[in-house]
Amino acid sequence: MAMTKTKVLALLKENQNERGIAHWKKRGQKNTKLKSFGIGLTQLRKLAKQIGRDHKLARQLWKSDVYDAKVIGLLIDDPKQLTREQAEQQVESLHGGYLSHVFSSCDATLAKAPFAFELAREWMDSKDAMRRRCAYGLLYELSKKNPKGMDDDYLSERIAHIRAVIHDEQMWVREAMLGALVGIGKRNKKLNKSAIRAVKDIGPVDIDYGNDNSCEPVDVLKHLTSGYLKKKLGT
Repeated sequence: MAMTKTKVLALLKENQNERGIAHWKKRGQKNTKLKSFGIGLTQLRKLAKQIGRDHKLARQLWKSDVYDAKVIGLLIDDPKQLTREQAEQQVESLHGGYLSHVFSSCDATLAKAPFAFELAREWMDSKDAMRRRCAYGLLYELSKKNPKGMDDDYLSERIAHIRAVIHDEQMWVREAMLGALVGIGKRNKKLNKSAIRAVKDIGPVDIDYGNDNSCEPVDVLKHLTSGYLKKKLGT
């Protein structure tokens, strides 16, 4: 039986998490009018898999005023039916960045679209901090793939750029840049060494998560020097 927006909202209500709702009311909804059923991303992924790919439904859920429904919409969208116009419209309404992680990284549907790399390159040069943030989120996802034009020379240039500008960037762009360094540095031995040098040159990166003690900047060096990665790359 095909899912509808009404059925998805009912499914979300069935899986609501009271602790998550309390957290959302305390922190999440400050700068947005969105409501939430307090469902964590891991559970939302399971529900999205249960629903399946559906571009039309994804577009309907994106128009919802429920945060969890919007996340489901991003997760179930069809990358083959995504358009540049849709991506540009969505990046304009990410509600203070609450949805940017699922939109651009986190195994994002957008990163699977045929135009994803071209879009990421354009957004990296955007004057809009949200687009730059999402561009580096996309770069992290794309670093797991091999889109045309994203060779070692290009990624080495990105490492150099991040090293040069990260401390002058908007805070959430800085966070996304750290994530991109992790992805790039995992591709091969050459990029791994280059990313490690950059991270050491960059030093501590200031990211303020407020009173949320569960969040802290990603430890890029720890990721890039792990025993597993060393063995994988032969370093």
